Amino acid sequence: MNASETLYPSGEASVLVLQGGGALGSYQAGIYEALAAHQTVIDWVAGISIGAINAALIAGNPPDRRVPRLREFWELVSSGLTAKPFVPGEQARAAFNEMSAAWIATFGVPGFFMPRVPPATLYPPGAPEALSLYDTGALKGTLERLVDFDRINRGEVRLSVGAVNVRSGNFIYFDTRTDRIGPEHIMASGALPPGFPPVIIDGEAYWDGGLVSNTPLDYVLDTERQRDLVVYQVDLFSAQGAMPRTLVEAAEREKDIRYSSRTRLNTDKNIEIRKAKRAMRRLIETLPPEMQADDDVTFLRQVTRQNFITMMQLIYRQKSYEGNSKDYEFSRATMLEHWQAGHDDAVRSLRHRRWRERAHNEDGVAVFDLSRHARD
Repeated sequence: MNASETLYPSGEASVLVLQGGGALGSYQAGIYEALAAHQTVIDWVAGISIGAINAALIAGNPPDRRVPRLREFWELVSSGLTAKPFVPGEQARAAFNEMSAAWIATFGVPGFFMPRVPPATLYPPGAPEALSLYDTGALKGTLERLVDFDRINRGEVRLSVGAVNVRSGNFIYFDTRTDRIGPEHIMASGALPPGFPPVIIDGEAYWDGGLVSNTPLDYVLDTERQRDLVVYQVDLFSAQGAMPRTLVEAAEREKDIRYSSRTRLNTDKNIEIRKAKRAMRRLIETLPPEMQADDDVTFLRQVTRQNFITMMQLIYRQKSYEGNSKDYEFSRATMLEHWQAGHDDAVRSLRHRRWRERAHNEDGVAVFDLSRHARD
């Protein structure tokens, strides 16, 4: 029995795919809360940046402790500013959010990162402290307290987190299938420069995986081609958006495009691969019996096996008062809003008739973006 059969005895794997996005990550926590309440069993969690932290909190705790641990983490990192918006209205709320983001940039986030003192510019070139504006030492302690890394490495839930090698520029995934995961791997996935310092693992320095790809979706689809997959893909930046009208809106729109998931590109690529596989299998079937046992034919028969991909796409669609600082605005009020939005979007999607009545199709891929339709 191979590793995938051990992990997914039912023949189908449920995968939670978590994008990077800083303070927006509490949206992912709300989604997991709804999935857990729906008794959805997650076999594999893959994450980038804040998605890697949420993924570790899920994989590194027993099922009954996952939501409480997620809540503990998000209450901790939002404890620096627990005040509520002072006046109603979108303009006032936009001002509150900008003030909150400025506070975070100045004073840091409890249990996560703090301004470097003295600042990086006062350290000599080459010193580790010269490479970042903030010190993330607090995050290591938070992860060690809230995450059971022994549980993660037992492989009960597969965990994959992406990072970038600073010197080579190569993208790499740390995966419990092949690696022993520790706090440093989670921190490496979220080490976004120049804010956060690179993380050293086995003598190599790593930065945030979002520099190359902000979603693990392509890794999941490329890595598992045997078992059917039910993928819950949680995006914190929407690829679609309105034409910006100001410089601030232009900066925000640029960030959304840069960090969005390109789900349609990944889906189209997989459909083309599946068409090629079907053509190859038809060709193999036309071969004479004496060639069917050929080693090359046997290999081609194995690699052209197909799994079916069912994907629920859950995309955070920001409020009108959120601006370019939305990914580092860690106020308690905003955290709770994001969490509730994730919970509500997941509940709508899970209850949607199209999801409950879903079936396999000829393409081998079915993508559902149901929270938007339900809300509309």
